[in-house]
Amino acid sequence: MPVIVNRPRRERDAQPSPAGIAAVDVAVLPRSLEGRLPMDFAYSPKVEALRELLRTFMDRHVVPRLGDWQREVEAGVWPPSMIEPLKEQARAEGLWNLFLPGLREDEPGSRLTNLEYAPLAEIMGRVYWASEIFNCSAPDTGNMELLHLFATPEQRERWLEPLLEGEIRSCFAMTEPDVASSDATNIATRIERGGEHYVINGRKWFITNAADPRCEICILMGVTDPGAEPHRRHSMVLVPMATPGVKVVRNLPIMHHVAPEGHCEMRFADVRVPVANLLGEEGRGFALAQARLGPGRIHHCMRSIGQCELALELMCARAAERETFGQKLHQHGTVAEWIALSRMEIDQARLLVLRAAWLIDRHGNKAARTEVSTIKVVVPRLQTTVLSRAMQVYGATGLTPDTPLAFLWTWGRALRFIDGPDEVHLRTVARHEMRAQEPNHTRVADYLIPPERLAHG
Repeated sequence: MPVIVNRPRRERDAQPSPAGIAAVDVAVLPRSLEGRLPMDFAYSPKVEALRELLRTFMDRHVVPRLGDWQREVEAGVWPPSMIEPLKEQARAEGLWNLFLPGLREDEPGSRLTNLEYAPLAEIMGRVYWASEIFNCSAPDTGNMELLHLFATPEQRERWLEPLLEGEIRSCFAMTEPDVASSDATNIATRIERGGEHYVINGRKWFITNAADPRCEICILMGVTDPGAEPHRRHSMVLVPMATPGVKVVRNLPIMHHVAPEGHCEMRFADVRVPVANLLGEEGRGFALAQARLGPGRIHHCMRSIGQCELALELMCARAAERETFGQKLHQHGTVAEWIALSRMEIDQARLLVLRAAWLIDRHGNKAARTEVSTIKVVVPRLQTTVLSRAMQVYGATGLTPDTPLAFLWTWGRALRFIDGPDEVHLRTVARHEMRAQEPNHTRVADYLIPPERLAHG
């Protein structure tokens, strides 16, 4: 059903909602967007067809290979042997580069909006490694988006085209161990101009994909002008992984789980790259990072919702099968409550994510900043909550690799740091809400009834 974002009450009373359209108040909608904005989250026939095609592909070709994938990874094989054949098959079926709204007619893939892609990311998310099959996995998606927006023709040919073809992989080096990287203005890696080259020195960590042998390019953010105002100090440069001085120090485990693609610590020691490797303009690194992170956070959240849906399915199947104290598990009040709450909370979170995607499509990343911060807090917390319930229903089995639950709980917990910790996003939402509430500060006094007001009748 379409949803209407309402105007203030005086205008709403004078203009009722059209028939068949639900009216809701959205308090955090940016002031510039106030008015009657129809938000239709119904999936179009095109998206429904893609959802069906994608579900069928996952069920027939991806899920049956889960055991093979795990077996090869545990044997130290990376990438597993089924990845490239599955990529070829997915591309042949039209399931390729689904994430990029600006995809050109002459580029491989299917151009979709963020709102159209969101339900597809949810389906992919049910299997942690499946997004790569469709060339829709992070951090490549965000890097391709950056290159699509800001690369020179030479950079596009050298790096973007192979990424769009799925021939290489990439990483994004932003977070650092020596500063509080949740405040991106703290990033301290130096990028110093020396003739026709930049010289890079610094440490980065939690750099996803850096351990993948197919990773050929790193987009690095660092300081080019330490004397500039904080949001103009940083720039981004393209650093080929084979450049002398680039070193992958270690693959960091996340809660004792070692990802074969890597979440790595890296060191850059006197790394020299041509000035032509600058991405965008000097001093615009912070702005580029914001352009990259908005859609990427939506992708993360929709994949997480897919993982929550899988957890709920597993929880219900287990609750219908197992008995304790003469009853099926789902007949016990606690488990029934977990099932009901999980259904409600997943649906709530999905609507928040779709709204954020809709806003980005209509009005850009900046207009959706608060909504994106909202989902980035809500969805990872949802994931750890739903996964914890499912693990409890499975008993000790839920702690083992026999189910995907323990790993998916771990990933949900990690997402409370990835692309910004909860505290930064909560700060964004709170600051926006305080600004939005300023006109109400005096008006709400009318709702207070202190003793002196009673005394004066």
